[in-house]
Amino acid sequence: MKIKKSLFFTYPIMFLLTFLLSGSIFAVEPVEIIQQTTEYKGVVVDSRSGDEIASAYLTVVGTNISTITNADGEFSIKIPVTLSEATITTSHLGYQSKTLPLSFFKAENTRVELDEIAERLSEISIYDGGDAQSLVKKMFEKKESNYVDEPILMTAFYRETIKKGRRNVSLSEAVVKIYKAPYDSFSNDEISLFKARKTADYEKLDTLALKLRGGPYNTLYVDIIKYPQYLMEPDMLQNFKFDFDAPVRLDNQNLYVVNFESHTKSIPWYYGKLFIDTETLSLVKATYNLNVDNRKMASQMFVRKKPRGSTVYPIDVSYQVDYRQNDGKWQYGYGTANLVFVVNWKNKLFNSRYTVNGEMAVTDWETLPDFKIKKDDSFIKPSVVMSDDVSGFTDVNFWGNNNIIEPEKSIQNAIEKIQRQLQE
Repeated sequence: MKIKKSLFFTYPIMFLLTFLLSGSIFAVEPVEIIQQTTEYKGVVVDSRSGDEIASAYLTVVGTNISTITNADGEFSIKIPVTLSEATITTSHLGYQSKTLPLSFFKAENTRVELDEIAERLSEISIYDGGDAQSLVKKMFEKKESNYVDEPILMTAFYRETIKKGRRNVSLSEAVVKIYKAPYDSFSNDEISLFKARKTADYEKLDTLALKLRGGPYNTLYVDIIKYPQYLMEPDMLQNFKFDFDAPVRLDNQNLYVVNFESHTKSIPWYYGKLFIDTETLSLVKATYNLNVDNRKMASQMFVRKKPRGSTVYPIDVSYQVDYRQNDGKWQYGYGTANLVFVVNWKNKLFNSRYTVNGEMAVTDWETLPDFKIKKDDSFIKPSVVMSDDVSGFTDVNFWGNNNIIEPEKSIQNAIEKIQRQLQE
């Protein structure tokens, strides 16, 4: 069997890293549309254990407004005052969704408790249309009927963090506009920056400014249905092994769970899970990793240039994509990409370990009459390097009425520390 040439080395934006001593600075000056909103904050927890639930979705029923909890389970959501009678649904994989009236939510310290699903789902564990590979093939074949078939303008919040060890040393945030092409077209998605800010503690980066190329596109290209070429192409499924795992529930829907891994293990290879709706056979979620045991090959994939006297290689690479349903059609809702890599220095006893994480959550969207885009300076390329712009972190109203992901406590502390150093 002839195996198609690996796409690993042609993927232009998947955490391609460059070490530079300085970078360009740009500013984004959008014209914001002012509307009166009320902000609600709180935390989503497991009702039994009290543990915080990360990446839980909060959606205003009957609207396109949504947000997602951070790693600490915390959320912030801004809702127009005209929606005073609204209800909000909170959901997460493995938990029963909960819908609550807006009157339940408070400006601070709202506590939403989700109940873990205890019912057995063994009766849906077997796909009656064949084996697991047949199910995945059918999933791709039903793309045109299951996913949005018209252009969409999405508003999303993007965050990119760099940690050295356990310390946050760089943070980029942006509100972006995603011009999402229909899933049944070959047109690529486009991203423009609406508002952005960044700060970094370069002393903690070993005097090197670590530049992550790709920015928001890293988390957009995990959309497997739109960009299957970056993970598994529908006509190349024979290059993967598929088998069923125990089924689960999400948003009161039964999901098949399919494990997959690449047959070819001579180069870095993918493995993970696909969560497929049992009724429509739509992919609603995927989590997957890149095996990087082959350090030399993995380094060639991710490192374009490195400082003299150093060895750089990834040790953990993981991705996730979530889709959201509206009027019977699914679309991209959330994407994250996480990379852990090591820098070994010649003649140094200890190495440096960095974690680079990017996540993007769609917070609102609207349909577009067509996909003709008039580009301006706010549009970014897949090879973009996020700017060095420290403005905004001291301004509590920086984001205005845009919904964002609530900052994690550790990130917030890092920002305050870096701000103090910049002022000294």
